[in-house]
Amino acid sequence: MAKKTKIKKTLAEQMLDKAKINYETLVFATHDDNGVARFEHGDIDEHQIYKTLALIGNATGPVVGCVPLDVHLSEKKLAQASGNKKVEMIPLKDLVKTTGYVHGANNPVGIWQTKHFPIFIDQVALEMGEIIVSGGELGRSIKVDAQQLAEFTHAQFVDLTRHEE
Repeated sequence: MAKKTKIKKTLAEQMLDKAKINYETLVFATHDDNGVARFEHGDIDEHQIYKTLALIGNATGPVVGCVPLDVHLSEKKLAQASGNKKVEMIPLKDLVKTTGYVHGANNPVGIWQTKHFPIFIDQVALEMGEIIVSGGELGRSIKVDAQQLAEFTHAQFVDLTRHEE
């Protein structure tokens, strides 16, 4: 009889378990697109999937912005919310050293628990209820209640969406 293979929990999932926060683990197929990881998320609405972006503020140092996959982050709004004059994306070469995660695996749970960087989540997450964020490994995600996630990571809900003119 074959053993059932059990997926090892990511650090983010272990932390949510310890805090007794309900979540659902999602596993997405990934493929390499000229050095960039691409995820197959099937019929899940991209507006429910949040990317976790790590930036550097001129006054505060690292800050994190979480926005839906189908929108662009307004660096100006994140700078204002975080008490900076300007913020810019952390260079890819410095990402692991700064956040502890590779591009595509940054997640608010792990970053908060290990680094305590300020986290800002786009306010539309409150209306959605549950959102999907990275689980801390490529192809692994977590579906979690946005309010519980914010409380656990000490995140603030603010308007972070860049509206094209």
